[in-house]
Amino acid sequence: MDRLEDYALLGDLQSAALVSRRGAIDWLCLPRFDSPACFAALLGGEQAGTWQLAPADGGPATRRQYRGDSLVLETEWDTRAGSVRLIDTMPPRVKAPDVVRVVEGVRGRVPMRMLLRLRFDYGNDVPWVRRQDEDLAAIAGPDAIWLRTPVQLHGADFTTVADFDVEAGQRIPFVLTYGPSWQPRPDIVDAERAIKDTETYWHDWISKCNYDGPWKQEVRRSLLVLKALTYAPTGGIAAAVTTSLPEQLSGPRNWDYRYCWLRDATFTLQALLGTGFVSEAKAWREWLVRAVAGDPSQLQIMYGLEGTRRLPESELPWLAGYEGSRPVRVGNAAAQQFQLDVWGEVLDGLHLARESGMEVNDTAWDVQRALLDFLEGHWRDADNSLWEIRCPPRQFVHSKVMTWAGVDRAVRTVENHHLDGPLDKWRQLRRQIHDDVCTNGYDAERNTFTQSYGSDELDVALLLIPRVGFLPYDDPRVIGTIEAVQDQLCSDGFVLRYRPQQSKDGLPGGEGAFLACSFWLADALAGIGRTGQATDLFERILKLRNDVGLLSEEFDTERNRLVGNIPQAFSMVGLINTARKLGGSRTSTDARRNEQDLSTG
Repeated sequence: MDRLEDYALLGDLQSAALVSRRGAIDWLCLPRFDSPACFAALLGGEQAGTWQLAPADGGPATRRQYRGDSLVLETEWDTRAGSVRLIDTMPPRVKAPDVVRVVEGVRGRVPMRMLLRLRFDYGNDVPWVRRQDEDLAAIAGPDAIWLRTPVQLHGADFTTVADFDVEAGQRIPFVLTYGPSWQPRPDIVDAERAIKDTETYWHDWISKCNYDGPWKQEVRRSLLVLKALTYAPTGGIAAAVTTSLPEQLSGPRNWDYRYCWLRDATFTLQALLGTGFVSEAKAWREWLVRAVAGDPSQLQIMYGLEGTRRLPESELPWLAGYEGSRPVRVGNAAAQQFQLDVWGEVLDGLHLARESGMEVNDTAWDVQRALLDFLEGHWRDADNSLWEIRCPPRQFVHSKVMTWAGVDRAVRTVENHHLDGPLDKWRQLRRQIHDDVCTNGYDAERNTFTQSYGSDELDVALLLIPRVGFLPYDDPRVIGTIEAVQDQLCSDGFVLRYRPQQSKDGLPGGEGAFLACSFWLADALAGIGRTGQATDLFERILKLRNDVGLLSEEFDTERNRLVGNIPQAFSMVGLINTARKLGGSRTSTDARRNEQDLSTG
């Protein structure tokens, strides 16, 4: 099975595909990120669906790259017979989703092989395949896919196969189009035009980037990935395009990340606003306001791409899982957990949008007022924390800090923007929460904050205490906490969220180093003046990216490989924000507008 590092990303702003170095699309959900997969080899082997185009001799590509700042992928093989290039893309969607692949002869005459194994519903449904005019049509239940190519196709073992040669200068197109089975076949796009238009789209989009600091190309590629994770119809940003890629190989910590997490809001807004993408930031802010509208007691930690609330979790027992990592899950039961920090995260994100000068409406403030009313009565409650532990709730320090941050942003809004609110009451509540955390969440003997009240464990989320303004970076308690995390939560220099065996999170096994948290440590080290250490750590994380710039959720330091869902928005956002911070931009979320540099440094 291919390593996660072997995959590149294609996307049309509503769904995405993962393409291996073997020229195989092993993951694709249609028509949306969260739809059932029609290619699920990533989780169930080739029998679960794959589409491979490669030299008949097989083997991984000699090299690959994206065309400039785009999501047009070029994969090249040098063989004994010659050289061949595979051009892959998913054109930004107009009506129907398309996957466009063009085989281009570069040198000599290369024997090629195409293998198309369509399996709808995550590999569970074998479609009925037939010729339809000049196309191949595959239908099962509500799903239909058409393939158009001039190459002669034939069926074998419920698989469509083609064997052909490509000569230097020759270009052979393959266009796969999806549509509902009960509707007429969508128009088939012209492959060459689609590639040209897609390249132009991405180049035009990234041209709006105003970041000109260090690690410019790394930031631009990360922004392209972040945009590709955006569900264009609503502005929601998926946490990843995959489900159930394990946090520990062969382990059970396998979750569906094809949804929108609220706690990503502030970090994402920072990344977008700080690099010039105001319209994307507005779309994300508006998605956020719509999603959280309603009874504040029913606020969820995550929602579907359209703001859907119900995300029931189930298992797919017919899939063996990535490298035997079972169960394979779809949906996410954590959506129903009580995670107190989310109220603060939303308030922080909406505050950041207002401080940036983003046009706001009365609805946003009304939502904030309702969330604050809830916090006032519930900030003392135990919760499941931002790490979504599946065991009895606790008094997590980070959760309390974020409730403080939420109230603090309300105070600042009334003070700076003169909106209506009970200022004295909120000031008193802010002080009360602050005192409670400093009394119950700080271990004076060890000079560190702890994961929860009365515990001995650490939590990397404690690094965010100065970032949200709870205490300044030069406070001895902050410095002590940073040093404790660095000493006790690092694995080969990269940062663990916590020690699962010590924290007892309700799940067996362990996990890799969490890449977003490693960026947080770099930010924290820079904040206390240890810029050299911060830069060294940041550049070590950059080396974990694969050859086309992707990061997953975690890194297995023992096996030296990426693990977890990929590409991970939280990781890519962390890269952007840390590059900005090390480049001189302010990234703390509590700063007033005249203090907070939302442009490049």
